[in-house]
Amino acid sequence: MLSLYNIQVCNAYTELNDPVVQRERFAEQLKDRQSGDDEAMALDETFCTALEYGLPPTGGWGLGIDRLAMLFTDSQNIKEVLLFPAMKPQDEPSN
Repeated sequence: MLSLYNIQVCNAYTELNDPVVQRERFAEQLKDRQSGDDEAMALDETFCTALEYGLPPTGGWGLGIDRLAMLFTDSQNIKEVLLFPAMKPQDEPSN
């Protein structure tokens, strides 16, 4: 997470795109699966083949327009820059 002035600006991530390392990790999880771990992944050979053919680096960051508006307006709270909640009609008292 990239932060500026103690505000979350965007989520940053990176993913493993080395086919050899990925295949090793799948093999480790397959051993775990065979020993009873229901949440362990099976070996996904199709995915590893796609990595070998040159899956581009999968990484980056996602910056929403709301976070960008917070940065430009020096807002401390995201509610200050969200448009749609401000457009919600006020409940009028019934007579």
